[in-house]
Parts: sequence; C-alpha cells; structure tokens
Amino acid sequence: MFEKILIANRGEIALRVIRAAREMGIKSVAVHSTADADAMHVRMADESVCIGPASSTNSYLNKAAIISACEITGAQAVHPGYGFLSENAAFAQALEDHGITFIGPSAEHIRIMGDKITAKETAAALGIPVVPGSAGGVADFETAIGTAAAIGFPVIIKATAGGGGRGMKVARNAEELEVAFRTARSEAKAAFGNDEVYIEKYLQKPRHIEIQVFGDGKGRAVHLGERDCSLQRRHQKVFEEAPGPAITPKMRSEIGTICAEAVAKINYIGAGTVEFLYEDGKFYFIEMNTRLQVEHPVTEAIFGVDLVREQIRVAAGLPMSFEQSDLEINGHAIEVRINAEKLPNFAPCPGKVRVFHAPGGLGVRMDSALYGGYSIPPYYDSLIGKLIVHGRDRPEALARLKRALGELIIDGIDTSVPLFHMLLAEPDIQNGDYNIHWLEKWLAAQFAE
Repeated sequence: MFEKILIANRGEIALRVIRAAREMGIKSVAVHSTADADAMHVRMADESVCIGPASSTNSYLNKAAIISACEITGAQAVHPGYGFLSENAAFAQALEDHGITFIGPSAEHIRIMGDKITAKETAAALGIPVVPGSAGGVADFETAIGTAAAIGFPVIIKATAGGGGRGMKVARNAEELEVAFRTARSEAKAAFGNDEVYIEKYLQKPRHIEIQVFGDGKGRAVHLGERDCSLQRRHQKVFEEAPGPAITPKMRSEIGTICAEAVAKINYIGAGTVEFLYEDGKFYFIEMNTRLQVEHPVTEAIFGVDLVREQIRVAAGLPMSFEQSDLEINGHAIEVRINAEKLPNFAPCPGKVRVFHAPGGLGVRMDSALYGGYSIPPYYDSLIGKLIVHGRDRPEALARLKRALGELIIDGIDTSVPLFHMLLAEPDIQNGDYNIHWLEKWLAAQFAE
C-alpha cells in the first residue's frame, strides 16, 4: 500500500480523497494555487505545496509542477479527483514515466474514451448499445446531410473532443442542419482546438442514465447500478439520484452486466461511468467518463461502499474488496449540487462566506470545503458543495432533502439553494417524472420576463 499520495485537485473532492487516505493510514499532500493558500484542503492535508498562480492553467493544470511536487514530497501516487487533469492521458503517462502511480485507469483507456468517436466505436465493439449516427467524423455538409437523411431528423451534431455542451447543436431539418453544422464546428475549434464533429440521432425525451463500473485491471469488473442525472441546465447536472426512478431491477441487471463485462474485457482499472440516453425502454451509449464522478456519493450511499478507498486499493495492486454478488441496493439517495450562483441567471457569485452551517442528522452528508470567513476565489468552477441524503425509499429521501436544505446556512453569497426548494415543490420531481429537457423548460417558464 502507498505511504503517501498527492491530490491533484482542490475543493470538496480534494477533501474527499484526503479523508479516505487518512482512514487508510496514508499521508496526503495537497497542491494549491496562490489563490487557494487558505483553502480547507490545504489545511486538512498532512503536507501542502504551492504549484503556481491563481490561473488553473498555471497551477492545477500544470503537469510539470504537480510531478515536481510529487518528487519533493515523496508522494508515490496521485489521485486526480474530477475535472482538471483527471482525464488527461498525457498526465497519466507522464506520471508512469516518472515512476508515480496514477490512481485511475491507464493512459490508453483515458485516450480511447476521451475521443467521442473512438469511444463510441469501442463501446459498440464491446457490445454496448449506441445511438444511431455517423460512423466517424463528418468532414463536410454533403456528408452531414446524407447521414441525417439516413438516420432521420432531428439530429444532434457533437464535437469529437467535446464536453460541457460546447460544440453541440440540434437540427430538426435540412435548413437547420447547415447552420448547426457550421456553428458546431466553429465552437469546437474555439473550445478544443479541433473542429471535427459527428452526428447522432436526437432523442426527443430521454433520461440521462449512467452506470457506475469498477475494474481491477486484471479482467474482473462489477457494476454498482445506475444514477439518474436527467435534471440538467446547459448540459450540466444539478440533481442526481440512485437508483433511477424509471429503471426496473431487470433493466438494471441487464445493462449493468453489459457494462461490467465490457470493461472487464479491456482490463479496465478503477472507477468509470458509462453514460446513456434512455428512452422507451432502450439504452443508447453517449460516452464513458474514466474518472470518479461528482455524483459518486449517491452510489456510495445505496451500496455502502467507499469508491475512493477502492480506487486507492486497486491502484496499489490489491484486489477489489467486493464482488458483484456482494452489491445490493439499500434505499434511495439524492444529491444536489450547491453552486455559488445568483438566480435567475446563474451568474457566478464568488465572495466571502460569513457563516457556514452544514445540515446533519440521519442519512445526511455534506461534502464541501466551505468554512466561515472563507473567501471563494473567482477563478474556478462555481461548485461549492454537494448535499447528499439517503433514505429507506425515494419519498423518505425527498423529505430528508427538504429538511436538510432548510438547515443549510451559507451566508454572505448567493447560492443555488433556492432552486432546490422550488424543485421539491414540483409534482414531476416528487413523482420522478422528468427527462433531460425538463429543467430548462421549467426554468424558462419560472423566470420568463
């Protein structure tokens, strides 16, 4: 087992890893920018190293600085958290070249799944159901119109190197396709330096369902059910729950087994998430995230496992501590993402937190790096906390979430907490009757001028 690991991240996910390491008797090293010198993850780690100025490009994305921090502190492994370098194949390879363990999948698997076209081709070859679409990248409008005609409108154009909704456009007819194709390529070029796009069938009212998988890198893998992440704004998740309200035990077993067997075939190691659009009883692969997800706590809650601890174990060469037969769902869990944002426009709202009080009680977990007097820097993502609740069933989890939100105090800045108070009053949310378009339509109706 490792004696010391470095966490190449910040905020609540850095704290999450530090806590798991401490329980395992492993020392932790925090890295930080100059803007994060007073951050909670820096205070809680056994050691800390400043790796650059406020800009993430010069700090949290600075591979050389992070590797140097490993060498200075003697850290034997790096946990990347999520975001930043967590799905950067070059970083994983550089660590390996320096004799440092990357707590995650191989650079090869990150590379394969990081390219949307290659990922889709790989998924199809492994027996995972995929969305009908182009065989690969679409280079010109003539090919685009031919592809759209073959699979039928509406279609969606996506950037091959995309993410976060950028380089993604919907076309409902040939006229819209021309504009969408040109715009998607332009956005992709600006955001990712790569204007390659591909085309898929656009599903009308799908849910976003993701399957949590975990492999030991030696041909053994399991699935830990699904999460429903359909409540999204601009392709960003805001509310996640497990198990999914629309998924039956039979569906869960079938798609979970397909995903687990697929990642076992390629000797995948660590945590991964296979994401699908789900509509009319069918699953359609959209991508695989080769890292820990923001919403991993809801899976931990219903299965009673520590995914970060398991990541560290298998990275150190130890076997998984559970088998598929050990994994049984217990109750229902929901996570809401608390952002430093001002409604109704969701404008970032950094600033000084005067008072912070986390809710507590049975079945309540608050993952946050906030504390009273902390100044949220304006340089990073607006996520400042995740409130996770667990109940015996979905109604109890919803009631517990409402109670916990009422206890949460974040004074001094605006947050997205009022959004969740409003959502919990909606019959569709209470009944679990929503899809990936529901939230944006609801927001448009709520805040119409």
